[in-house]
Amino acid sequence: MHRGAQCVDADQTLMDAAKMMRDLDVGALPICGPDKQLKGIITDRDIVLRCLAAGKDPATMKAMDLGGHLHCVRADDDMETVLKKMEQHQIRRMPVIDEHDKLVGMISEADLASGHRDGQRLTDRQIIEFMDSIYVNR
Repeated sequence: MHRGAQCVDADQTLMDAAKMMRDLDVGALPICGPDKQLKGIITDRDIVLRCLAAGKDPATMKAMDLGGHLHCVRADDDMETVLKKMEQHQIRRMPVIDEHDKLVGMISEADLASGHRDGQRLTDRQIIEFMDSIYVNR
């Protein structure tokens, strides 16, 4: 997990989100409200397909306008729970929240591929099953 993930404010534009993604070298950003609680997530693909390709203006469209159904895990969830949620929803990046629904980090397929999370080691079989569910069973 990458702790301290930055989020885009719900009322910031997609242009702002795209610039943040570029500057942070990431492909997804959590969307947070003024209370810093997680409200959604936006990907670079969302911006391209649901804004630009639809003929909309990223300088006026808000991040929350594209914030889709949100899947996340809790910071104290075990690796089995994280894998199951990511596989079930075919998600490559997932926000991690605390007990107050505040963003504390992001977990990505790269974190899983590195083979561990907070001392929990993944088996080769778990990694293969995850990759199969995300890339093969689409």
